[in-house]
Amino acid sequence: MRLQVARIGKPHGIRGEVTVQVLTDAPEDRFAPGEVFEVEHPKFKTLTVEGARWNKEILLLAFAELLDRNAAETVRGAKLFIETEEVEDEGEGWYEHELVDLEARVGENVLGKVSALRTGNVQDLLVIKTTDGEEVYVPFVESIVPEVNIEGGYILMTPPAGLFEINREEGTETDAPAQEA
Repeated sequence: MRLQVARIGKPHGIRGEVTVQVLTDAPEDRFAPGEVFEVEHPKFKTLTVEGARWNKEILLLAFAELLDRNAAETVRGAKLFIETEEVEDEGEGWYEHELVDLEARVGENVLGKVSALRTGNVQDLLVIKTTDGEEVYVPFVESIVPEVNIEGGYILMTPPAGLFEINREEGTETDAPAQEA
């Protein structure tokens, strides 16, 4: 199974180090020197970890293939993957690749599709691309997203009133039905 474990952020310093958004529960194991990751990038197919260190709460990685800041800049936004036979089905969470492209529903109404998962220290956010092309950030908590049905291809939401209208310009509306609190 191909599993995304990180997304590369901005370069750090002049020697090719990059910041990464960690998408794994075991960064100490996954990002050890010598580990090789598949990468979605036109120039690089794999990247090999040379070093890993924490700068406050940000993981910095050095890759053998990235020798300077310019090379590091070219991989900004790239996703890092591993191939694994591990099946971590404890029912406690989902990976971004499992959630992307699921329909986002409120009852029977389809509001859009999940386009990304933004992980955070306090809570994660689902990025929903609405049917009219706008992005809405939805807290990925059980009270707002009580059902994730991977096999059925959807998530069921019970958003608070105004969640899908909060960032809209005045005078525009959405088809999202408001939920009673």
